[in-house]
Amino acid sequence: MNADMSVNIAGVEFKTPIIAASGTFGFGREYAQFYDPSRLGGICAKGLTLEPRQGNPPPRIAETPSGMLNSVGFQNPGVEDFLRDELPFLQSLDTRVIVNITANTIADFCELAERVSVPGVDMVELNISCPNLREGGMAFGVCAKSAAEVTAAVRKHCAPPLVVKLSPNVTDITEIARAVAHAGADALSLINTLVGMRININTRRPVLAMNTGGLSGPAVFPVALRMVWQVRRAVALPIIGMGGVTTGADAAEMMLAGADAVAVGTTCIADPYAPVRIIDELAAYCEAHDIQAARELTGAVEPWEV
Repeated sequence: MNADMSVNIAGVEFKTPIIAASGTFGFGREYAQFYDPSRLGGICAKGLTLEPRQGNPPPRIAETPSGMLNSVGFQNPGVEDFLRDELPFLQSLDTRVIVNITANTIADFCELAERVSVPGVDMVELNISCPNLREGGMAFGVCAKSAAEVTAAVRKHCAPPLVVKLSPNVTDITEIARAVAHAGADALSLINTLVGMRININTRRPVLAMNTGGLSGPAVFPVALRMVWQVRRAVALPIIGMGGVTTGADAAEMMLAGADAVAVGTTCIADPYAPVRIIDELAAYCEAHDIQAARELTGAVEPWEV
């Protein structure tokens, strides 16, 4: 018995539920040296801005126990270079292409959404963890009002299905999920990184030049799992779950909590083969448990009734 690994996210068919998350996978070229990225369900490209960005000064990546802190600062070539140089490569692969966009104003978000609404882009992922410069630098995604406002505006300018990426740095993630669902999101992805910090006790300086950064990796998996479970119970939208997934068992757990698909990020740095290994491990799990289709796992957790 070979399990059916295909899943559907907002009308888009993926051959497997495993997607390369935005950031650590770049635009896929480096990983193509190890294996054919067409084996993946999809690739979410590194976050794009309207203009090229050099990112934050180093040090901007640091290991932590069971995880990583980063403050890369959205280093990217800009949307024009991406469309000219990177998108043709992604389009040559037999996998779904998701484009992550990031901006500091709603107008820039809308322009970006229009620019990337081109053939070959299957979905757009809206990163609402960016600082809103018109609201004093508070991230769009930390309050329901601003999250809904940017989602509603971008939805009007975005031709492909719109995936809104939720920040975990909030009081109640279900409130944000409901707000963006009502504002027109076609799907959700969660979680983005948690804000963290480490200090070098010998120099008495933070390990990152920006002092704080985003915590990712296995350390955040239980938090991500809990939030996916909560959001699944709050909204009916498809969910791409992410945050510390390193094995096929983790992917199965994330789907049981409510994810329709699973994105793999930080673990790719330690193991470039991680996404394809996780696909194989998830398929083996399905077959070992007589699961006909991976999508049967979504939301199938049986919580204790206390």
